[in-house]
Amino acid sequence: MNINIDVQDSNSQVEVQVKGEIDAYTAPKLRESLFPLSEQNQISLVIDLSEVSYMDSTGLGVFVGLFKSVKAHDGKFRLIGLSERLRRLFDITGLADIIDIKSSAEGGLE
Repeated sequence: MNINIDVQDSNSQVEVQVKGEIDAYTAPKLRESLFPLSEQNQISLVIDLSEVSYMDSTGLGVFVGLFKSVKAHDGKFRLIGLSERLRRLFDITGLADIIDIKSSAEGGLE
């Protein structure tokens, strides 16, 4: 079970491409990589999950924590590229109602 996290920092936003599986084994690496970013004031954090093949509740917990941290620092948080399976996870838990999410079909950055 591997995860690859690629962070691209531009002037206006930070874009993160996540590849692989997000589970109890890989979630700590994801958290460790992204939480320092979420604590920047007024950051615009966009996370692309189009190449994530699997995610469990541990991964959901990481994204909830990131979302709360970004919002606490007056930033913007968006998840893009969610597969139908990942989108369903966020829908079932009600997180799709509070987190800005764009599925693969809806496209990426605007």
